[in-house]
Amino acid sequence: MEQFTHDTYISPFTWRYGSAEMRALWSQMHRRRLWRRVWVALAAVQQRAGLVTAGQLADIQAHQEDVDLVRAAEIEAAVHHDVMAELRTFAEQCPIGGGVLHLGATSADVEDNADVLCIREALDLLLERLRALLTDLAERIEAHADQTCIGFTHLQPAEPTTVGYRLAIYGQDMLEDAHELRRVWEHLLGKGMKGAVGTSAAYAQLLEGTGMTPAELEAGVMAELGLQAFPVATQVYPRKQDYRVLTVLAGLAASLYRFAFDVRFLQSPPIGEWSEPFGAWQVGSSAMPFKRNPIHAENVDSLARYVAALPRVAWDNAAHSLLERTLDDKANRRLIFPEAFLASEELLQRAHRILRGLQIHDEAIAHNLATYGTFAATERLLMELVRAGADRQALHEVLRVHAMAAWDRIQHGGPNPLADLLATDPQVLRYLPADRVRELLDATGYVGDAPERARQVARAMREYVVNLLTTP
Repeated sequence: MEQFTHDTYISPFTWRYGSAEMRALWSQMHRRRLWRRVWVALAAVQQRAGLVTAGQLADIQAHQEDVDLVRAAEIEAAVHHDVMAELRTFAEQCPIGGGVLHLGATSADVEDNADVLCIREALDLLLERLRALLTDLAERIEAHADQTCIGFTHLQPAEPTTVGYRLAIYGQDMLEDAHELRRVWEHLLGKGMKGAVGTSAAYAQLLEGTGMTPAELEAGVMAELGLQAFPVATQVYPRKQDYRVLTVLAGLAASLYRFAFDVRFLQSPPIGEWSEPFGAWQVGSSAMPFKRNPIHAENVDSLARYVAALPRVAWDNAAHSLLERTLDDKANRRLIFPEAFLASEELLQRAHRILRGLQIHDEAIAHNLATYGTFAATERLLMELVRAGADRQALHEVLRVHAMAAWDRIQHGGPNPLADLLATDPQVLRYLPADRVRELLDATGYVGDAPERARQVARAMREYVVNLLTTP
């Protein structure tokens, strides 16, 4: 058995990204334990059919956890087949029951059902991470639901929104991701026990005269595993299921990417409204000591791009699974599932770290709102002017001319003069007094029902978390 150190290439997912728990799920030890779980389930049902004795089953069950990677590697070096190597290793350990292991089965009966069990466990862990993130995000939404800030469209200042409403946008996306992850979990199907090309021919032969049908054997094995099976399969389960799993992970990555990208934008010093946590001894740049780079948000966006690319590989596996099976999916499936789940978990953990330490800079928010909010409030002023009897098109032009002049002043480093310009314009004062003009140009409260909508999303997130924790 080879031992790996940092003297040779190892994947960053081996040590840098993801948790020890997720790595354990995709380890060779766990993979082989799951294979053995399938073999034991098959033997247990075959014992009911009289194909396996009670003593053989007891022997098999007694050695179920005795995974020996060293011995399996020795056998695989000769046979070049990982499942057969593990099977022979298991059989060697079972002097009484080893000879009846794998009766009627093909490798995919073992691997595919084990893969689905592992995917389900990995989804459970991701949902656990996402629950924690949703809980803390709901708290931040509620805390900032009423805090007005300038909105941005086209990366240009627009009408005001609230910090909580902006956070609720991310929360709404992540809540949808949680529902999708759960939906995929609930609809995961195993291959079942259908043999070499999916016809159950070998099982049918074995079961002749036992009173048990191949369908009953399959149902029994799947009940032992806690899985449902595809009604039909070839040598493998339909690889379209893999595509669905990878696609929902890519969707989660998109939501986290967006959140992180906005953090990066808002952390830019000219805006400076948000910033991710930065440690007291953290170094932002090897060349520029002053740098406070948003490394966590950048890491999220980097890994999210990788996850987004993986569904294409799964698409090819599904589309190119010719006739009863080809083996051109196996090598990449060793990579795409562990790496997709480890990267997705890292995304959730990094995003949660950003959220927990997210700094909301009130002074910068107030400054930007004061600088740009007046422009957005001209819409409200225009509506009031028209209600007071003004010609909309004529006053629109008045507001536009003053707004362009004020914008030019800001671009040259001066304060925003728009409120003064409009509060002294004779065409405006014909319809509204100066104090009312200034009142309307205060954009602080010009956020509609954003606070309540933000709180509604936060409540939905909390309800989902509670329901998920109480669902068996």
